[in-house]
Amino acid sequence: MTPWKLPLLVAAIAAPVVLGFYIGGPGAGLAMGALVAVAIVVLAVRQRPRGPIAPPEPELGHRTLVVLAARLEDPETIEQVAAAVRREGPGEVLLLSPVRIGFLDRWASDVEGARGDAQRRSVIGVAALAAAGIEAEARVGDEDLVQAVEDQLGSFPASQVILVSAPGEADPGAAAAADELRSRLRVGFRWLVTDPPAR
Repeated sequence: MTPWKLPLLVAAIAAPVVLGFYIGGPGAGLAMGALVAVAIVVLAVRQRPRGPIAPPEPELGHRTLVVLAARLEDPETIEQVAAAVRREGPGEVLLLSPVRIGFLDRWASDVEGARGDAQRRSVIGVAALAAAGIEAEARVGDEDLVQAVEDQLGSFPASQVILVSAPGEADPGAAAAADELRSRLRVGFRWLVTDPPAR
C-alpha cells in the first residue's frame, strides 16, 4: 500500500464515527461505529487473493494433481486422465476430492455426509486409475476447489493439475473454479468434463 493511502483509509473510517457523535450524540456515534465495523468485516471477507498459484519447485520426477469434483467413472475420462499422466512421464499422482457441502448441511454443521461422499469419490478414482495402470494416492480437501488446489500444491508441488467435474451447466461452481485455475495456475492445467454412467 502506498503511504498516502493509509491516512485516507483512517479518515474514511473515523469521519463517519466522529460525525455520528457530533450530530446525534453517543448513541448515533456508536451506531455509526458499528456500521463502519460491519462494512469493514464484509469487505474483508469478500476479498480473495487473486495472485498466481505456483507450487514450490518440484523434486525429481513429475507429479500430477487430479482434482475430483465428480466421480471418475466414465471410461473415456479415465483414459484421458491416464493418458495425461503417462504423457507427463513417471512420477507421483495424487487424487484430491474436495468436500462439497450443501447450503443446509453447512448451516446444520452436518459435514459427515459430504466428507463420506468425498472419500467415496477418492476410492472410486484410485480404483479406476489402478485399473488403467496408474498408481495414485488420495486425499480429501477444502470445499472451495481453488483453495483446495492452492493448499495442496504447497505440500505436493505438481507439474500439472487436472480438474474432473460434471459439465458447467450441471456444476457452475466447478466451471468458475476451472476459469480461475486456468488464469492463476503457473503449471499445466486441464479441465475434463465427465458424464456419470446411467444408473
